[in-house]
Amino acid sequence: YHVLFVIDLATRRVQLGGVVRDPGGEWTRNNLRRMLDAVGGFLKDAKVLVMDRDPVFSSDVRRTLEVAGVQVVRLPPRSPNLNAHAERFIGTVRRECLSKIIPLGERHLRQTLDSFVDHYHHERNHQGIGNRLIEPAVAANGRGQIRRQTRLGGLLSFYSREAA
Repeated sequence: YHVLFVIDLATRRVQLGGVVRDPGGEWTRNNLRRMLDAVGGFLKDAKVLVMDRDPVFSSDVRRTLEVAGVQVVRLPPRSPNLNAHAERFIGTVRRECLSKIIPLGERHLRQTLDSFVDHYHHERNHQGIGNRLIEPAVAANGRGQIRRQTRLGGLLSFYSREAA
């Protein structure tokens, strides 16, 4: 399966665009159009989009982005270090999630990735942004008991204080 995702480098927020077995330019273009949607689209305020040279990012896909006012920056061939944030996210998903699960199909993979992205935003500390959460919940007063919560059947754990 192939997964389309976009990362906002300033906030480290990740948006899943889609999961599909055989992607093509039309599938990619439709998912990016949805992300460009003026109402709630992840890319609606984007000025620049960095992408690799995968064939799914065809000239039609790039033209769709440029018409929407997004400058497309294509990475040089064979240069994974130039897209370090995306490579780091892929490695994190593989190590912390997908290496421990056998997806039973496209829907199962999508649900697993959606759950991981929620964990990534709300419960997982990020070294690159001062060891903080991307979207922190309201903090407790620090006096309650520490409670363990899980996602994906206990695969992902996180801890929080109960309000005293």
